[in-house]
Amino acid sequence: MDFRDVRLIAFYLPQFHPIPENDEWWGKGFTEWTNVGKAKPFFRGHYQPRVPADLGYYDLRIPEIREAQAELAKRYGIEGFCYWHYWFGDGKKLLDRPLREVVKSGKPEFPFCIAWANESWKGFSHGLTNREVLIEQTYPGIHDVEKHFYELLPAFSDARYIKVENKLLFIIYQPYLLPNPKEFIELWQELALKNGLRNIFFVAQVQVPTINAKGEDVCYNELTSLGFDAVNFIRFRVFLEHRSFVQKASERLRTQIFGLPSVYPYKRMVQYMNGPLDHMDNVFPSIMTGWDHTPRSGKYGMVLKDTTPYYFGQHVKRTLKDVVLKSRDKRVIFIKSWNEWAEGNYLEPDLVWRHQFLETLAKQISE
Repeated sequence: MDFRDVRLIAFYLPQFHPIPENDEWWGKGFTEWTNVGKAKPFFRGHYQPRVPADLGYYDLRIPEIREAQAELAKRYGIEGFCYWHYWFGDGKKLLDRPLREVVKSGKPEFPFCIAWANESWKGFSHGLTNREVLIEQTYPGIHDVEKHFYELLPAFSDARYIKVENKLLFIIYQPYLLPNPKEFIELWQELALKNGLRNIFFVAQVQVPTINAKGEDVCYNELTSLGFDAVNFIRFRVFLEHRSFVQKASERLRTQIFGLPSVYPYKRMVQYMNGPLDHMDNVFPSIMTGWDHTPRSGKYGMVLKDTTPYYFGQHVKRTLKDVVLKSRDKRVIFIKSWNEWAEGNYLEPDLVWRHQFLETLAKQISE
């Protein structure tokens, strides 16, 4: 295989520029770098704080930064970025400036697509110890579904927009939260054709295990019957179900008695990131770059320790085996993520590993 034989698409977080809402919730000038910079280690060998290398503590309002990110990703075989998109209903959107400027300026000359992060923002997930809702995800009705489409029409019309089977690739983070996903998909397909576009290729992202304990095959059949073209399973927490009684007891002691974060080995977790359905044409697997939520949630966070280029490379190798027999257009692999720094979930170079994760990724593809 080479870079042209696999389609690596990296999720891209736009929260690296100030917005009025974050100023109000967290203080003037807050960005994701605020959490990254104040992080501290909780145990011996805990890699915190993470310090960016090549690009520094960047501001995504600066076009040169966006150009540098694209050049770096392209150099190591990534096809494009998948921008997280925040639409809360009735025209309320957040963190849309980077993508809006990418579309308006025509730069960087680098493919992109969009993932709708359709969930409420709660304090705990974003650095508070309570679960106060900061902003609620709403679904006002069919008029909002149409308004949402036209908000994204300039991006959909862009020649750089990533396609699968010549259809616009669009990911929905929480498909089961949509009140009527079938109606949503059908209307957007109609609007796409009405506006001179080919159909949209809808991908449902599903966190496994699901809250309602549905199996992956059930989820796949349900979602494709609703009109989704493919499913992306995130099996980040599957390995928790495979812990022994002793491991669970040890973890409770660590968190409840000593007040430390949950800590698990990366090399063990990623063995469960690949699943039995990933070889299917319309199941797109994921590569997990790491995880450490303590910059946001402190001792309540979860840490994957010993995240090294070697174990990352083994994870990449297993994932490539799942797609090698698919048609080239559907050899899609989502990378989680390009720049989720406050979750320890990024490919961008840091001061410890520099380019080693990117080099490992490129090496596994070329081999």
